[in-house]
Amino acid sequence: MAKLHDMEALAELPIDDLVERVKARGGLPGHIAIIMDGNGRWAQKRYLPRVAGHRAGRHAVRRCLEICGRLGIDVLTLYTFSQENFNRPAAEVKSLWHFLQESLAAEREELDSKKVRLTASGALDQLPEPARLALEETIDALAHNTGLTLNLALAYGGRQEILHAAMRLHERLQSGELQAGQVTEGEFAKGLYSPELPDPDLVIRTSGEARLSNFLPWQTAYSEILITSVLWPDFSQRDLILAIADYQNRERRFGALPADSRNNGPKSQESLFDPARWKRLLKVRP
Repeated sequence: MAKLHDMEALAELPIDDLVERVKARGGLPGHIAIIMDGNGRWAQKRYLPRVAGHRAGRHAVRRCLEICGRLGIDVLTLYTFSQENFNRPAAEVKSLWHFLQESLAAEREELDSKKVRLTASGALDQLPEPARLALEETIDALAHNTGLTLNLALAYGGRQEILHAAMRLHERLQSGELQAGQVTEGEFAKGLYSPELPDPDLVIRTSGEARLSNFLPWQTAYSEILITSVLWPDFSQRDLILAIADYQNRERRFGALPADSRNNGPKSQESLFDPARWKRLLKVRP
């Protein structure tokens, strides 16, 4: 209940005060990943073509970059174009790639001024050549920056990424670079699209859909997930800050017991396996 009251109090603060309060709480996520969902529904509600929703979503990206920069977040990954998106109408797909080129050109100077570094994860060879070249040029232009890393998941599919990593591992085994006994999760992960990036601490999905949609299945094994009904173009700075505050209220255990419960059990391992004790606990008669 205290945490709920805390969130209610935070929600009433002006943005600048909210940023400072959340920063002071500590325990910020190092890597935030966002499934930017709801552009089409946002446009349909306004009787606009779907592409209008994608264009409106660019403003939400700017808002998130601003807040991540102010809070000192290390990595922001945006689910920009999935493998499944290739199944959309050809005209929409074409417009999305053109919009990517346009956005990269329009935002490059602003990203550079904020010291944002750009990376991309996915089957980038599947991008149309103009979009791929624009992406590569922008990545190179921002490579010197040391601030927030903006990672675009493009032509991305989680299962495809795992398959890619498995094939890369097979090549290393076949070449003798790696021996079977040396295979670990860490060695496998070297074959992922962006192995240098840390796993996401927080995954946010807009529009209310409660699924990952083939997004970073390997990396999100222990990520905290927050679902919001807000459509992506409407996702505000306040929405992002409060999502981060919600994350700060959670206890990440990675499969372990909460710290305050570890000493509340039996005094010894021997008592854990005492048949008489378990008969009493389970009320089993001898």
